Amino acid sequence: MIYVCPLSRIDETVSACGGGWLLSLLAEGTGVTRPASIAAERHLHLSFHDIAEAQEGLTPPGESHVQAVLDFARGWDRSKPLVVHCYAGISRSTASAYIIAAALAPHRDEAELATTLRKLSPSATPNPRLIALADRMLGRDNRMVEAIRSIGRGAEAFEGVPFRLDIDA
Repeated sequence: MIYVCPLSRIDETVSACGGGWLLSLLAEGTGVTRPASIAAERHLHLSFHDIAEAQEGLTPPGESHVQAVLDFARGWDRSKPLVVHCYAGISRSTASAYIIAAALAPHRDEAELATTLRKLSPSATPNPRLIALADRMLGRDNRMVEAIRSIGRGAEAFEGVPFRLDIDA
């Protein structure tokens, strides 16, 4: 199981779900304190900004970030839930959860997965650059991009409400 939450609710989410793995997706300079229940080697902290297009002075999501997410997910033994968070729990984290589910369940339909994501998180607005990079890297022939585009922008929110995304439907 994958749990998605904002930075402000990491401890609560890890405790409630018994999370054993943590993926942090934050802007450079944004700190995160790893919960004591998660071993250091089971925490991946990636630094990049939540942008869709390159902007001066900001680090856009890149292939190396997506590859790191994929490698981390493939190394996850699934004995305990994976908690994925970004600052607000709306864009980078929802994109990464979608990417991980698509990678670990390659048989799962991209549109069904996107629709499920929307039902679980009305505010989810997956970062389109992360989705496009993963789509290409996973050989999904633009189906991930189109599926996320089809669910549209999520409801306005300061931060998302934690939710669980199952890998297999």
